Amino acid sequence: MRGRVERLRGAAARRHGEKLLTRMIDAPDARAHRDAPAVLALVLALVVHAVTVALAVGGLWCLVPVRNRFDTLLGIFLLAMAAVLRPRFRRLTGRHPLFRDEAPELFALVDEIARTVGTRGVDAIAVDHKVNAGVSAFGVRGRRLLTLGLPLWETLSPRQRIALLGHELGHYANGDTRRGDLLGTAFETLEAWRYTLAPIRRPNAYEMIAKLLYLVPRLLVEGVLMALDPLPLRAAQRAEYLADRMAARVGSTEAAVGLMDRLLVARALRVALQREASAAALGGPGTARAADARADGLWDRLREYAQSIPEYEYERRRRAGARRGHSVDSTHPPTHLRRACLLAGPPQAGSVPADARRDRLIDLELATARVAMARRIVRDGLGD
Repeated sequence: MRGRVERLRGAAARRHGEKLLTRMIDAPDARAHRDAPAVLALVLALVVHAVTVALAVGGLWCLVPVRNRFDTLLGIFLLAMAAVLRPRFRRLTGRHPLFRDEAPELFALVDEIARTVGTRGVDAIAVDHKVNAGVSAFGVRGRRLLTLGLPLWETLSPRQRIALLGHELGHYANGDTRRGDLLGTAFETLEAWRYTLAPIRRPNAYEMIAKLLYLVPRLLVEGVLMALDPLPLRAAQRAEYLADRMAARVGSTEAAVGLMDRLLVARALRVALQREASAAALGGPGTARAADARADGLWDRLREYAQSIPEYEYERRRRAGARRGHSVDSTHPPTHLRRACLLAGPPQAGSVPADARRDRLIDLELATARVAMARRIVRDGLGD
């Protein structure tokens, strides 16, 4: 099921990408808005959550007041189903979280960029080991979380880092619906339904009857998943183009394009990091100290590797990406179209200046995370 959804996403991204690029170039002052499919997606998400609420209400109705044993059992069953399907809010687990008192300079930079793009800052910054970055929400109150993949951050220039932050914060400014709690938790609830109604392998006679009873609900859940997933895609792709413009606005067009090119070689950066982990593992048991020593110079070696990639290799990857439809993931427009959209408009110098002193202070604030992530990568590789 997940593979089919991914294929649908990829096909839709390629299909809508070029049409949307033309519209974005023709409308340089375009703003974010929710089209009819995005609104329909929100309505379906509300319906999904309404089913969970109905199960909880039905369970309480069966239990209060107590009528008979059957109503009690049914009420407990309905409440258990509602508990399984309840919206689950993200937590700050498995990452290296930073808060304002721990990284005041980094948060000050984020706040400055947020004001420039027309939104507020974030409540926490999580550092992880991925060649990526993103924004999301955590907790019941939907607090804002910015995730910085240290392998990407370490290979960017100061202006490219500003462009990266401008792009991610631009998603908040543009109201990207895919980053909202409502849609995200609806997808998770549908996945829970799909898992609960999954067919039983090698069923006995009683399980075969249950399998037949589950058939229609399972097909309904899969149908809703297949229908809901592509609905906000156009709005999401439009938000990506607008976030790219925010990146150019705060960091400069040159920095935003450079960031795009760095994403083209993200796979090569991951391979380089995996080689580091493999080299450490080949040392055999009892080499923890040697692994830590190797981790100490990891980021310097990664930067040197990124800087050693020649321009003709970037050009080759751009052409290959245009042929194969390269994108950051299946929900993003193809990378070569995003790059073309940036270059179509007048070049921007960037409204947030790079500051060498601030950059040094931010590096100091990230020092502990840098050591922890380097050791994690060298010892465990890039697996989640």
